[in-house]
Amino acid sequence: MKRFFSIALCLALTGCEMLAQQPQPEPKANTSTTQIDYAALLQEQQNQAQQVNTNDRLFVPYQHHKTLVNYVEQMALELVDTMQQEAELGIAITTLVELDASLDTSSQLGNQIAESMMYQLQKFGFGVVDFKAMDVIKVTPRGDFVMTRKVEELAERQIASHVLSGTLIYRNTGVEVNARVINLNSKQVTASAQKVIPYFVLQNESIQTASIK
Repeated sequence: MKRFFSIALCLALTGCEMLAQQPQPEPKANTSTTQIDYAALLQEQQNQAQQVNTNDRLFVPYQHHKTLVNYVEQMALELVDTMQQEAELGIAITTLVELDASLDTSSQLGNQIAESMMYQLQKFGFGVVDFKAMDVIKVTPRGDFVMTRKVEELAERQIASHVLSGTLIYRNTGVEVNARVINLNSKQVTASAQKVIPYFVLQNESIQTASIK
């Protein structure tokens, strides 16, 4: 019996030696190299940024209660905070224009902000001058009118000490409105305000931002 175990032990040891002497396969060298296509990566990042800007511009919340008047009222509050010392001003409100080379291009948005600003400032107790009012009432078959845009029909005298003007700048998410009250004599800016009105607010009220030709 002991002899049998001795023979088995010898055979096992011999097998281990043979396995140890067999050459082990060498690991394959990693001949592939990782190359980063920086141009493609940069292009992908630019595409993602452009898509984010597009999504921001087209973003429409599921439900909101904001109107153009809310934004104009906030701007009027900013102006009033600065003009508290000069509550007796006579302010003429002009159409807000697009910030371009001519500064004489506007839209329905620019006119509507001007009309709403006239109401807001008058509501806060400031003297607002409507320079489009004629000295007389024009009676015609089409109706009776007191407002006009014809220069020859307007008062030639200066009837306002200050004027409110502003610019419209089209951003990715909305229209940036910059408004300022200017002293007509010194050209000094008495007050200013800035607000971005989101596109979804303008679309909800069907307010056109296209230029008036």
